[in-house]
Amino acid sequence: MKLNRDIQYPSSTHQDQWEKLKEFTDARIALGRAGCSIPTRALLEFQLSHAQAKDAVYQHMDVPYLSEQLQQKQLQTLHVQSNAANKEIYLKRPDLGRQLSNLSKEALIKEYAKKPQQYDVCIVVGDGLSARAIEANAIAFIAVLSEHIQQENWSLAPIIFATGSRVALGDEVAEIFKASMLVMLIGERPGLSSPDSMGVYYTWNAYSGCLDSKRNCISNVRSAGLSIPVAVQRLMALMKKSKQLGFSGVNLKDEHQLSNIDHNENSKLLF
Repeated sequence: MKLNRDIQYPSSTHQDQWEKLKEFTDARIALGRAGCSIPTRALLEFQLSHAQAKDAVYQHMDVPYLSEQLQQKQLQTLHVQSNAANKEIYLKRPDLGRQLSNLSKEALIKEYAKKPQQYDVCIVVGDGLSARAIEANAIAFIAVLSEHIQQENWSLAPIIFATGSRVALGDEVAEIFKASMLVMLIGERPGLSSPDSMGVYYTWNAYSGCLDSKRNCISNVRSAGLSIPVAVQRLMALMKKSKQLGFSGVNLKDEHQLSNIDHNENSKLLF
């Protein structure tokens, strides 16, 4: 019988020479190794991040809590549902998440009929692929944005919470409220280091069937990414320029120079 040589691996963890770069990114680099595998701590951290990302996708948005927070700020809210009745359908049928349910559509039409007018801004808050991102960021974002909207003397439609929502669902809402500017807040697909990332989509004169090329996107709004004050500044710059030019999307460039960054906020650099 032929015997194979027994290879003995050192028990101590080998430190990677890129270790210092970890302070600049959440990416999984410089994990080190223990023998021929990664260290136990790195493996457990990966499993935790994967579980958090999965939980973020399946978590349900706490609409009553979020609505109460905005009502305390004297902001009117409404709740709608897409044609994706549950998470399983939502994940398998993206097209249904882009459509208002018939009951929700009728309710919005009745609500608009009570006070018909041409609104300047419509804010729609969708759970998307991370309700956790909405619960962590949306209220603070809307609070800051609404102050800027008031300063511009823009009229604001009732704020809509949409469950089972994809980005395009907001187009139908803005169309019903005859709003010139649509701001869609939605939970982004969670990465293994960002289960709480919120995306902001802005569209001028949105309508049902609106192309994605007509939207502007501000992504990675979260405590470890793009801060809320900076995100609102960028959005307001896009809205003002869009209102002046009469369009949004790929032809509307984000050329805004940031003038007020909150240096006191504890942020983590990404790359």
